[in-house]
Amino acid sequence: MKIAVLYGGTSKEREVSLSTGKGIVNALEELDHDVLAIDFDPSQLNSLIDQIKDVDLVFIGLHGKQGEDGTVQGLLDLLGIPYVGSGVLASSLAMDKSKAKQVFAMHGIPVAKSETYHYKETRTQVIEEIKSSFEIPFVVKPNQEGSTLGLTVIETWDQLSEAIQVAFTHDSDIIVETYVQGRELTVAVLGNSGDEQALPVIEIVPKSKYYDYESKYAEGGSEHIVPAKINDDLAEQILNYSKIAHQSLGCETYSRVDFILNEKLGPIILEVNTLPGMTPTSLYPDAANAVGLSYTEMIQLFIDLSLEKYN
Repeated sequence: MKIAVLYGGTSKEREVSLSTGKGIVNALEELDHDVLAIDFDPSQLNSLIDQIKDVDLVFIGLHGKQGEDGTVQGLLDLLGIPYVGSGVLASSLAMDKSKAKQVFAMHGIPVAKSETYHYKETRTQVIEEIKSSFEIPFVVKPNQEGSTLGLTVIETWDQLSEAIQVAFTHDSDIIVETYVQGRELTVAVLGNSGDEQALPVIEIVPKSKYYDYESKYAEGGSEHIVPAKINDDLAEQILNYSKIAHQSLGCETYSRVDFILNEKLGPIILEVNTLPGMTPTSLYPDAANAVGLSYTEMIQLFIDLSLEKYN
């Protein structure tokens, strides 16, 4: 097949996307597909359309805004070009953490207490509202951003003003959320509507205090335990939540669902990633490997599932 891989882009997750794209391209070439690797630039759409007009499929290896948020998916829908992964609505919903949390709660998946604030509100007003609603520790983060970019865990009140400013540099809306302490867990979900499979629960043990950007992407930044050392009933509950989260947003082909496991509260969902990383330190390939899929086999399965959906 002739497959275009979109990677790179202009979001703040560009470096991660470059690594993801490299992995996907190498796998596709190993599978003998005709690969067209494109470093995506949203300011050059005419050139992009000309390059991809004759491809059989687009494999989106982008992360963050203008790639994972439904915009590229919408363009490909308009052009009638099939692509790997979730469609416009699911991509946009998953990227909007505030809206996604509302959907999760409606479907009975536990979420942390949170409030959303808009940039038009004055800094003083936002600080006052936060102080009246939250107790330390809590989290301040952009509403639409990934890879923990712009996120601050507030442990003293004098951190708050700067944390708000940092979060607003990433997005016009920010989320303030109760900090839930616990074990970091994630679940890869694979398959099309009604026939999804949740792969084994992975526990992430970061080397630093928090599972931050460095822990996610630096070599040796965290340890992945597959499967997580939790009892069978709890694992089944988390796998079920993962499938419900994937389905409730309308995700397709694959996604990754992140949780915090608190001793008293149990599993609390954090977010759904519709285009999870495919870098050498990424979690999804580890989950696939746990069920006997090599990286290359996983990539081909994504293609097969996508073609099945379009056919």
